[in-house]
Amino acid sequence: MSQIYGKTRWKRFAVVMVPALAATAAVGMSVAQGALAASFSVSGSQFKVSAASLHGDGFTQYGTVETFEGGKTLPVAVSGFNDATIHNLCQSVSLPFGFVLKITAGDDPNNPVKATSLYIDMTDLQAKTAQFNGINIGVAEGAVSKGTVSSGDSNSKYYDPTGFAQEADSADLTGVQQTAWATSAATFSLNGMHLSLNDSNSECF
Repeated sequence: MSQIYGKTRWKRFAVVMVPALAATAAVGMSVAQGALAASFSVSGSQFKVSAASLHGDGFTQYGTVETFEGGKTLPVAVSGFNDATIHNLCQSVSLPFGFVLKITAGDDPNNPVKATSLYIDMTDLQAKTAQFNGINIGVAEGAVSKGTVSSGDSNSKYYDPTGFAQEADSADLTGVQQTAWATSAATFSLNGMHLSLNDSNSECF
């Protein structure tokens, strides 16, 4: 019985820890270099992102279609920023057997999270306050000028240059909670990063 029990425990340990260790290694190496180059999607799994506040310059928002492994598609809204400053960032994703992989950063008011060319593919966004400066609503996706459409989206078969978009010189949001499927950035500096493996009650919201 002890041998069977031991094998079961190790299999479960491997299933949970392999993705966690891979994420730790990738994130840790990038943070050691001072910036996290991010271009990823969570295949078939949504994740939660929250922040106390977010300031972004060169804001764009438009729609596209996310394609997953196996051919599944899902319409998403994309929020993009040329540059973003984020305080109290939290990201969590559910893993097998009731575990949650959680990353927090930017808790120090003097050392927030910094990102460039940040794009978030989401299906839900809530904020306590949202202020947009110099906003244009209804601009054609191909005519966006204050921010940019990501190269991945502009080269997608779902790209429509006449599609609806909005843009602003800058945006300020507080109490942010979003459910996302993918995030990409040219650089993502996670100051004060903490990665932890927790139980299922420890998601960002």
